[in-house]
Amino acid sequence: MHTFTDDLATLPPDQQRVRAKCYHPTGIFNPFPKEALEHSIPARFEEMVRLYPDRLAVKTPPKAITYTELNQQANRIAHAILTVYGQDEEPVALLLQEGIAVATALLGSLKAGKLFVALDPSFPATRLAVILHNARARLLVTDSIHLPLAHKLAHHGSTLLDIDALQYIYTTENPGLSLAPNRLAYIVYTSGSTGEPTGVLYNHQSALHLVKRLTNVYHICADDRLVALQSWSFAPAVRTVFCSLLNGAAVFPFDLKGEGVGKLAAWLLQEQITITNLFASGFRQFVSALSGEEAFPHLRLLIMGGEPLYKSDVELYKKHFTPLCILAHVMGSTELSTTRMYFIDGETRLVDDIVPPGYAVEETDIILLDETGAAIRGHEVGEIAVKSRYLAVGYWGNDTLTAARFMPDPTGGEERIYLTGDMGMMLPDGCLVHRGRKEFLVKIRGYRINPSEIETALLGEESIQEAVVVARESPAGEQRLVAYIVPSSPYAPTVTDMRRSLAKTLPDYMIPTAFIMLEAFPRTPTGKVDRRALPVPGNSRPELNTTYVAPRTPVEKELTQIWAEVLSLDQIGIHDNFFDLGGHSLTASRVVYRVIQTFQLELPVRLLFDSPTVAEMALVIAANRAKLATQDELERMLSEVEAMSDEEAQRRVDETNSTMSKR
Repeated sequence: MHTFTDDLATLPPDQQRVRAKCYHPTGIFNPFPKEALEHSIPARFEEMVRLYPDRLAVKTPPKAITYTELNQQANRIAHAILTVYGQDEEPVALLLQEGIAVATALLGSLKAGKLFVALDPSFPATRLAVILHNARARLLVTDSIHLPLAHKLAHHGSTLLDIDALQYIYTTENPGLSLAPNRLAYIVYTSGSTGEPTGVLYNHQSALHLVKRLTNVYHICADDRLVALQSWSFAPAVRTVFCSLLNGAAVFPFDLKGEGVGKLAAWLLQEQITITNLFASGFRQFVSALSGEEAFPHLRLLIMGGEPLYKSDVELYKKHFTPLCILAHVMGSTELSTTRMYFIDGETRLVDDIVPPGYAVEETDIILLDETGAAIRGHEVGEIAVKSRYLAVGYWGNDTLTAARFMPDPTGGEERIYLTGDMGMMLPDGCLVHRGRKEFLVKIRGYRINPSEIETALLGEESIQEAVVVARESPAGEQRLVAYIVPSSPYAPTVTDMRRSLAKTLPDYMIPTAFIMLEAFPRTPTGKVDRRALPVPGNSRPELNTTYVAPRTPVEKELTQIWAEVLSLDQIGIHDNFFDLGGHSLTASRVVYRVIQTFQLELPVRLLFDSPTVAEMALVIAANRAKLATQDELERMLSEVEAMSDEEAQRRVDETNSTMSKR
């Protein structure tokens, strides 16, 4: 089996140079020790309490708490849980929103030997009920603010624990339970392929290893101040709180959904944040709200992952952040945390428009698999599989899905292999290049397409802020590409402009047939684009450079009806270009067939390619009125259209697009 190992000594000089700069300028870095993996999360946290008793641990306006205070409050919760349910290993649901409350509750649950699942009270009650049912949590920990919601969600036989009522009732001493490293620690729910949340299960050792991995590459130290932007119910926030509290650092939860991106800059400056984590789309919104005067002098590390990162994003980073701030583009997932990294500073020069996931992290290897599951070489594209001892345990309550995605080491070792569903290719220097999600790769008219390539081309336009391309079924039952656009200004580009621009670099089959303008993309609770919630294209005439002109003659009326039926549009202007309306090689052949059949004239097969508007086609028909086709000639012309190969039709479309793009 061909694997791509995590030997960091093989990194290219530029990556070694930038990684070497990723240190707190004044803090003392202590590597996260491997022996900590043989203990538990509470054991590591209590060690930090002994080392940094009076240091700031968590701050949310207007509250702040030290390590000692956090430990004492967590101990009260732990003793309360132990009193109710003893030391059995079972899930505890946390229905809390305020940052300090969540931090104390999750630590208290772990200290009691339970595994926690954090619920975001702002989520729809139906989603929370589904997660609660799936987690089978008998204990629901909440506070006085969310107690009414907890009563609504609680099922028969469950117990509610109000942490606001625990003051002075339980001791603040450490419970002192001896917890094995393989004891279950928490469940994080992510969007499943069926549309229902899927729980990813971690034990103490796998959680500690992800902290070790990130600590040692980001050089997190006790002087760092990390901001947690995502909901506590998702993996990024859990990673942030553990990377902070298991290193003596401080964590600053910020309610990005409630406060808005406009207030984030002031928060980063006010609290002297040194490390932050954003999705690429959230980063674009963030910088669009900046005045240009912010310097962010304390920010040393900007981490971005979860979505494609483009060269244009890197230019924004270089424009708005000091040379001391390093950009880390990472690849990972809820099931395995971060597996590849690409570090960027002001001197980094990118070759491609998309930033690659990059290079290895410790104790995590990459295998590329073909469609049969066999390993392939690096210069070929295959599914990315991750091999490590420290993957998530699996999917909570779903052995079938766990068996499908987590595989044992075929060599019989202790490592396991996780199938990511991402496609990639390995460059000779060990850099992993992402080639899209396996389920997003589509075939359009026989051509295999990666939509991210089209998204990259769209984002090269100054008038476009965000772009997502997906494959949807047309009314005729065929797969077609649909581009969703968020313009960068009130003056949105027309479909004509976008098609002309794309035609300069992409073949016709990669140009979307429909373009939909949105003010903003729908988002999942984690902040990613919710592709399932993108609107279905309608049948309205697209926004073109040409003004709508209604048909004037019986021939033009007949032609517009044919075009409208083939293109599934409710209105066609006589000066609209067929290909700007979403036409392509196959639909062009259908229109020509219908026109010859309807008018029974001796017309050239290339009719539509030479006359791509209704007005021009009507003139050709008028010029051929005297040349009525015999039945034999009609059958010959129709058979010629039917016999036209996709390649021939495509060639004529490309020629037409090339001519139009030069106008």
